[in-house]
Amino acid sequence: MLHNAETGDFFEYISNNTFEQVYATDYIISADRKYICFESNYSKQWRHSFTASYSIYDYDSSTFLKSVNIPQVVQYFAWAPTGNKLAYVWNYNIYLKPNATAEAIQVTHNGKENQILNGAPDWVYEEEVFSSNEAIWWSPTGKYLAYAEFNDTGVHTIEYSLYGNGQYPSTVVVPYPKAGSTNPKAKLFVVDTINPSRRTQVVVPDSIGAGDHYLSSVTWVTDERIAVQWTKRKQNHVLLQIYDFDGNNWNKNQVLVTSPQTLWYVPLQPMFAEDHISFYKVMSDTYGYKHLHRVKDVSILFLKVIVSSKSKSSNQILFVTYTWVVIGSSHSAPQCLTCGLYKDRCQYNSAYFSYDASYYRMDCYGHCFVLELLVLRDNKDLEEMLKEFQMPTMQRGTLRVAGFDLWYQMMLPPNFQKNKKYPLLIDVYGGPCSQKADYRYRLNWGSYLSSTEGIIVASFDGRGSGYQGDEIMHSIYQRLGTFEVEDQITATRKFIDMGFIDKERIAIWGWSYGGYVTSMALGAGSGVFKCGIAVAPVAKWEYYAVTVSTHKQLSIPQNSTVTSRAKNFKSADYLLVHGTADDNVHFQQSAQISKALVVQQVDFEAMWYTDRDHGLGGPAYHHLYTHMSQFLQKCLVKPKSI
Repeated sequence: MLHNAETGDFFEYISNNTFEQVYATDYIISADRKYICFESNYSKQWRHSFTASYSIYDYDSSTFLKSVNIPQVVQYFAWAPTGNKLAYVWNYNIYLKPNATAEAIQVTHNGKENQILNGAPDWVYEEEVFSSNEAIWWSPTGKYLAYAEFNDTGVHTIEYSLYGNGQYPSTVVVPYPKAGSTNPKAKLFVVDTINPSRRTQVVVPDSIGAGDHYLSSVTWVTDERIAVQWTKRKQNHVLLQIYDFDGNNWNKNQVLVTSPQTLWYVPLQPMFAEDHISFYKVMSDTYGYKHLHRVKDVSILFLKVIVSSKSKSSNQILFVTYTWVVIGSSHSAPQCLTCGLYKDRCQYNSAYFSYDASYYRMDCYGHCFVLELLVLRDNKDLEEMLKEFQMPTMQRGTLRVAGFDLWYQMMLPPNFQKNKKYPLLIDVYGGPCSQKADYRYRLNWGSYLSSTEGIIVASFDGRGSGYQGDEIMHSIYQRLGTFEVEDQITATRKFIDMGFIDKERIAIWGWSYGGYVTSMALGAGSGVFKCGIAVAPVAKWEYYAVTVSTHKQLSIPQNSTVTSRAKNFKSADYLLVHGTADDNVHFQQSAQISKALVVQQVDFEAMWYTDRDHGLGGPAYHHLYTHMSQFLQKCLVKPKSI
């Protein structure tokens, strides 16, 4: 359906029958709306990447283009921002079509799986840098196409088995850099789409390119100006370089250099103003809090707002803070656009802006059932259904830990009484710049445990967490496995002091980094936790990918490994869970934990999910939560026989 936001009119653009003709599960419309590309045969690869088949539909003639030969298994597809020019990645090479009906032109020729990848990131760039399956960037009019080339020929590989249903298992090979090993080498090129044989490299600045580096972000300003962020491998040096094209080369122009204390995440992209040289960027202020800064001629002006979107065709910047939006083209007083919209219901928001920022869609995630002025889907049926159930209530506040007031949230069972004693489950993640305590509305496993089993489910954002200032976030710099673990133990003791927690029935659980914190907390030997569940945990950081998330943490304490604490697990019940095809936190991690526990003669439970990755999807997901519920029943709900 196409909906006119001004008139309220809408009409059917494409029928379901068109989808069914090619068994499509998704679609992408060309910029001129003359063609629709239907996606089918979706096959997941890693967290963001996938392969699919694409069929192009001519809207005017209501027919699929039969003469357009796009390969059956494509790694990426993208329309240009104007017209119906398109590009796709096949066998890690880039192909360009000047229009939807034209023959494809092969742009790159050196692509090879696990060696040279063009236009599609390798595993480490997809997971740790871009958080995306794309490494292609169109210029504003589609005249130029920038793309990244990743050279993985020197990167060590990880191998694991896929058991499948055959007589012999197959082996998956993934280039995966770990501590002290070689990283992929990234280059950036720009192709003239009118004459694709004209390819120019955007050269890495000398101050960055002397050693290992990362290509962090690519932002087009105009067709002849591009901004690229480069970081050194140590992530102690971020360089935003602006390049101008003179017809032959991309020449270095303005540059902004920052040296953050730590870099837990990829630096945010700049948002350029109408003058095409000044830009807005979210950076830390002198007090260690993220704010918007205006950068012009390498001078920085401080604006105490956080940018969300910029109008492409008007002289306006729109900003978003945590619960309100302001608009303005000068330093006039901000006008709040959303403060009065369901203030009690919407305490966790985001916004999505139209191309010229004349409209925005406010996405409200909680803390209650959300209704909106323009109803695409209301939640009345859910609201009515939940009235038949006794639902938990949420309590939020701060705890004074290590000199900081740090946020927690606590899910209380129905008919909660302060004079009673309840079992407690700590739901932890604890990784750098993470957040567990927020105002987002959720119905999850914790809701079930609280409403059905009478368990209080609590989360606490200790040192190392995000959105509470850089001092807190940077506390665990080169100290992974220390303060973020200690703070969970301290917070749990403070929960006990509230008077309604049964100190004999306390558990902790987490996934990925949360599984690591869970395991480290149990291995601390504090006696606070009676049991714990670790799903896909890290055992040793030397086994994990050394990129943005871990490279600066190589000077971590020796006792930050789970395996070194194995003997302390004797005092708690432990459930260890992992998928054998986990491409992120490899099964190797849990295998090493298991080996260390056996050496120390620790009795524990384990569950392996065959051929499942880090997300444990499919039937494994339901099985996992059933199994964890039964484990907690034994630990927290049913009294143990003496």
